[in-house]
Amino acid sequence: MQVKDNTFLITGAASGLGAATAERLVAAGGRVVLCDLSDAVESHAETLGASARAVRGDVTSGDDIQAAVEAAVELSGGRGLAGVVHCAGVVSVGKLVDREGNPADLDAYTRTVQINLVGTFNVMRLAAAAMAKNAPGEDGERGVIVNTASIAAFDGQVGQCAYSASKAGVVGMSLPAARELSRHGIRVMAIAPGVFETPMMSEIPDEAAQALAASVPFPKRLGKPDEFARLAEQILTNPMLNGETIRLDGGIRMQ
Repeated sequence: MQVKDNTFLITGAASGLGAATAERLVAAGGRVVLCDLSDAVESHAETLGASARAVRGDVTSGDDIQAAVEAAVELSGGRGLAGVVHCAGVVSVGKLVDREGNPADLDAYTRTVQINLVGTFNVMRLAAAAMAKNAPGEDGERGVIVNTASIAAFDGQVGQCAYSASKAGVVGMSLPAARELSRHGIRVMAIAPGVFETPMMSEIPDEAAQALAASVPFPKRLGKPDEFARLAEQILTNPMLNGETIRLDGGIRMQ
């Protein structure tokens, strides 16, 4: 699939990985619908110009994501939604039993899984339904779905039961979804980023961030959002990438 003249839906697009992906796809000649709960999504769309449109939306809401999908179809000028790069998600930390002996908050666990895993499924199902209506391109391809997992799916740390479980679920959906959607000519992939320079990372102390950067074998730094965006673009344009999760982490394996 080519990026030029095609239209893509980017979730979590107000900042970080999603914002960088939107920028790269527009620079490559594509059109993008930016979906996010943050007010900043509208200003970011404005900076990208006529090729971008903002839609405020919650990834766990069927109505919100359907509206975003329809906005992308409209922006495409009749060509249809070509792909989705799903970056929206939350990080959570909470031990099963805290220092005082109290059990973990079940509502916090449920919220993490609802946003990261159920939200991913919600975006996939609605995007796939729209893509299935597209005219087939080369190799019969009608669309591409790129989800965001995490290295926590494989190397979860203490306190990451909810986050690791939710991201492991994203990894687990990739192959069965790719197999199911193959009859529609839709590919499904996932990217598992390591430690990246995103608003989520800014929430931890500088000392901890520096320690994480130093633990990356090479390059010894945090990943840059555009490096995620470059991989997302490669997945969109390389038809043999399907049903797989790619670690993007500089070789780090979390202790």
